[in-house]
Amino acid sequence: MDLNKLDQELTAIVEKRIALSKITYADERYDDIEEELHDLEDDFNEEYGDELESELEKIYAKLKSDNDVLLPSAYLANAYTPMLPDANGIISYEVKGAEGVPIESEQFDKQDVRIVLIPNPTRFVMQINGRSLKDLWRSR
Repeated sequence: MDLNKLDQELTAIVEKRIALSKITYADERYDDIEEELHDLEDDFNEEYGDELESELEKIYAKLKSDNDVLLPSAYLANAYTPMLPDANGIISYEVKGAEGVPIESEQFDKQDVRIVLIPNPTRFVMQINGRSLKDLWRSR
């Protein structure tokens, strides 16, 4: 898996989601941007789906969750907040609030536990009660 390409393609999806969130349905560009976003997500699942789903299966086993593993794009947040660029000019993102895919596990009794996919570096992050707490898997 080309990790640089993975980060670039996931970042393109996140940036498209951010662009879409800044306009309303009434905007004439909305449908075009939404279509571009869906195409990017489909390509992402096609390119990285098997490998990322394999990592998700390991995560679910570690968390002792019986939930089904979904396509990687399902773990994308609806809203990302860009951070300041690092020394190489790469922007990372944070996710706030209840985003991602909810999972059930007896380890986290009665808490809202979710897994969300975030770029730069590409990682699956565990959120508990709307707060990002732990990277469950990182590409680098």
